[in-house]
Amino acid sequence: MTETPRNALTPRTFILGAQMLFVAFGALVLVPLLTGLDPNVALFTAGAGTLAFQIITGFSVPVFLASSFAFIAPIAFGVAEYGMSATLSGLVAAGALYIVLAALVRARGVAIVHRVLPPIVTGPVIMVIGLALAPVAVDMATGTAVGDYSGRALAIAFVSLLATVITSIFARGLLKLVPILVGITVGYVAAAVLGMVDLTPVHDAAWFAIPSFVLPTFSLPAILFILPVAIAPAIEHVGDLVAIRGVTGQDYLKKPGLHRTLFGDGIATSIAGFLGGPPNTTYSEVTGAVALTKAFNPLIMTVAAVLAMVLAFVGKLGAVLATIPTPVMGGILVILFGSIVVIGISTLVRAQVDVTETRNLIIAAVVLVFGVGGMAFHVGEFSVEGIGLAGIAGVVLNLVLPKTLGTKVTPR
Repeated sequence: MTETPRNALTPRTFILGAQMLFVAFGALVLVPLLTGLDPNVALFTAGAGTLAFQIITGFSVPVFLASSFAFIAPIAFGVAEYGMSATLSGLVAAGALYIVLAALVRARGVAIVHRVLPPIVTGPVIMVIGLALAPVAVDMATGTAVGDYSGRALAIAFVSLLATVITSIFARGLLKLVPILVGITVGYVAAAVLGMVDLTPVHDAAWFAIPSFVLPTFSLPAILFILPVAIAPAIEHVGDLVAIRGVTGQDYLKKPGLHRTLFGDGIATSIAGFLGGPPNTTYSEVTGAVALTKAFNPLIMTVAAVLAMVLAFVGKLGAVLATIPTPVMGGILVILFGSIVVIGISTLVRAQVDVTETRNLIIAAVVLVFGVGGMAFHVGEFSVEGIGLAGIAGVVLNLVLPKTLGTKVTPR
């Protein structure tokens, strides 16, 4: 019996790709809904950006790129202050900054990344990514995210979570590979039985609908406003790559190389800006899904990307996805965001980092409190906060604290 080639498109690969798109869908469309951008455009640019990233990295990294939460506040302010098309020029510039950073990494080598971002920095940053997003999962699970907190919402979230857990542990064969899809399906059916699913949008939607693409117009003030924000997602990009490395065991900072992944992320973000979508970033929830399902084949993400682009033009299919109640996705995200935290802990454990040493303790403590606590730094219109600020603080502390600061802290 011959083994199916890794790059072969099989029904299993298609199903897994659809599952990854389901995982990303909730957050993917939430960003445009909060910023006034078109969700269908965001769906298309997420697919196009992921596809571009996969091509640039040689189809070697199992990540999916979609709407970045780091840009929610800047986009909302930019649209109000400068207008939609002007703000988009700032998003294109943000992608260009990624490309500049990629060139620096290529020139100086990946060793600079290991020096600037050792496990004592990346481990806590990865943990912060999951912990900072935990309230989002809880708000979605309880219905708070849509202003409808109720015991019914929490029950639906629990059903989807429980179905995912049971499938992950007890299922066999193909079913074991799609626990998240099973959880979403079971949660959706339960929500429909309880009258939480409104199919009116599906009935009203057209089968074919062209997304409302918007082209950018050059605006220096908008560019100068948006550009500094890109520094934080760039640091988060490295953390996500380390996270997926912890899942698959492959060092993507070396192959295909951080310069290629940053370049791919930059192109993806610029594509989004050119078409009227939010900037793209590697999705932590999809990384969590990869960890849960052990589906490491990058072709799965390519399938998810193509499905996203197709779905952007199919009005009724998009409407069906939009009818998935928020608590259903909230229950799933409880597991996925928790998985990211565990990956961060694993990063520290595998590197045998002694967190009782004073230097390590200080770095980890500041990163965790800044990131989870929502520490913010403002200078005029420029601001950096949360995960981005935590990452920057970790990098700075790692560079300035003396290596000899190694006295162990023992509990009293």
